[in-house]
Amino acid sequence: MTFDPFGDIDRLRDAFRTGARAVPVDLVREGDRYLLNADLPGVDPGSIDIDLDGNLLTIRAERTHATHEHAKWIVQERRGGSYYRQFTLGDGIDRESISASYENGVLSLMIPISEKAKPRKIQVSASEVRESITA
Repeated sequence: MTFDPFGDIDRLRDAFRTGARAVPVDLVREGDRYLLNADLPGVDPGSIDIDLDGNLLTIRAERTHATHEHAKWIVQERRGGSYYRQFTLGDGIDRESISASYENGVLSLMIPISEKAKPRKIQVSASEVRESITA
């Protein structure tokens, strides 16, 4: 029997990994839109589920675990499982125009800013009528 001082730590770490993992993201504002890029490596695009419920945007995805019948695993670090992330969107978002694409393991969401939330100039009007005073 070989002594492994880190074996218990590895088993404890693996026990916590059984739930859905958070999706790492980058979020930037480019002009009149937000661009959210989420890393979802090895995910089947058909398993990606994006829901918008009121102001709550939810991303879910599933990565299936590779199966190799009649093979002995040497190292298995690329785990299958669920990915999950939620965002609360502000009121200035055009919810009807949000779009998503998936390429090279990256999910990209384009989130446009609504016309109502965009800065605008307000025209000032002045009346040309002047009152005259007679003395």
